[in-house]
Amino acid sequence: MAPESRGTAPGSRPSVRILVVGGGYVGMYTALRLQRKLKSGLKSGEVEILVVTPDPYMTYQPFLPEAAAGSISPRHVVVPLRRVLGLCRVVVGEVHRIDHVSRTATVSTLATGGPGEGAEEMPYDELVLAPGSVARTLPVPGLAEFGIGFRTVEEAIKLRNHVIEQMDIASATRDPALRDAALTFVFVGGGYAGVEALAELEDMARYAARFYHNIRADDLRWVLVEATGRILPEVGEGMGTYAVRELRGRNVDVRLDTRLDSCEDRVAVLSDGSRFPTRTLVWTAGVRPAPLIAHTGFPVTGRGRLRCTADLRISGTRHAWAAGDAAAVPDLTAPEPGTATAPNAQHAVRQAKVLAGNVVAALEGRPLTEYRHAYAGSVASLGLHKGVAHVFGRRLKGYPAWLTHRAYHLSRVPTFNRKARVLAEWILAGLFTREIVSLGSLEHPRAEFELAAGGTGPHRTPPPRRPPGTRDESPEPKEPPG
Repeated sequence: MAPESRGTAPGSRPSVRILVVGGGYVGMYTALRLQRKLKSGLKSGEVEILVVTPDPYMTYQPFLPEAAAGSISPRHVVVPLRRVLGLCRVVVGEVHRIDHVSRTATVSTLATGGPGEGAEEMPYDELVLAPGSVARTLPVPGLAEFGIGFRTVEEAIKLRNHVIEQMDIASATRDPALRDAALTFVFVGGGYAGVEALAELEDMARYAARFYHNIRADDLRWVLVEATGRILPEVGEGMGTYAVRELRGRNVDVRLDTRLDSCEDRVAVLSDGSRFPTRTLVWTAGVRPAPLIAHTGFPVTGRGRLRCTADLRISGTRHAWAAGDAAAVPDLTAPEPGTATAPNAQHAVRQAKVLAGNVVAALEGRPLTEYRHAYAGSVASLGLHKGVAHVFGRRLKGYPAWLTHRAYHLSRVPTFNRKARVLAEWILAGLFTREIVSLGSLEHPRAEFELAAGGTGPHRTPPPRRPPGTRDESPEPKEPPG
């Protein structure tokens, strides 16, 4: 190892500890590649790779819409880190602060509680910052109370159960206002997450409607709200226009150049004056770097992303690296200098490969490699057998684009185990009908036992009748954890 590595007395700790913050695309792929390159050092105890992550799994987010629609089992959308990173030490916890001068990180785990309750100071020699991003919210009245996110597998499960449960409510109520609100679904954000989630769930709900005696597919109202003049900008203007036509052909109300002004009292109020009483508002309007970045002392851009060099070091520092959503990495293939790479999975996976190689090169005193990757294209699903794609200069739509979407993401999902399981589920889905079961009671798994033990159990009464637009003070219908 490089002579500048901070070793300690034998037996106290490894000569080199690499701390990887985050278990997403960059965190997992970086640790996986480091594990392969430093295998002998890891086995001898000379090197330690420590991965600190809030969840013990990596979520393959492009499959979240299909998980929400029931095309893929949610457990096949996640990759267990301990199985993949067998030579690494995985700590389920959260990093709250980084002191790079002393090269220590303040970490809380499930055993220590919060940052002020026995948090541990973890020393490191090399730091890989890959905390990812969180939903970018705006101060929209009512959003915190009634909005649903769509970035985690838990939120995907919640949304699926919620949509089916709203159809159950609409089928059971005699109140036309409650029925209309239950069957109105508003999605804010016209990027990948919003469009694919809406398209997949609309497909699922349209299929599910045939099993309700008093709900027709046309009774469901789907609204997509986008602040700019186009959706899916990554696939190009032409394919974005086609996607709008495709969605509108399925009675999806696409509102371009429109913002959400309020969703108080379960009424979505748009900037064009429209009002939609609704019990479902899904927020997918962008992301922002993880809050941890603000507590590192490292240089950041105006948008809060870490300033990085082309070799993926954090600008102005040594022994600190970053990539992914939280890092502003120079795009050396862009025509305009100063352009940063887009915060998407395509760059994150490729940056992780270069980052891991550079960490090893730095430890061994070898030259570093600059990250350079030309954008290959984008694919997006618009529901079963429908999609758009712009790949290597070619534009595809309909079934070919949908097939390209599935083939690309099947090739990219980590581990052969996951690839085989996802492919098997797709084959079975083609042979059998969809599952349309709601497991909303997952939110309160002890409800039946509490009732049997003499309690009342939570949320066991149906929602009362009420006019549209009035505040619902009654308990919510049960929903799964999110």
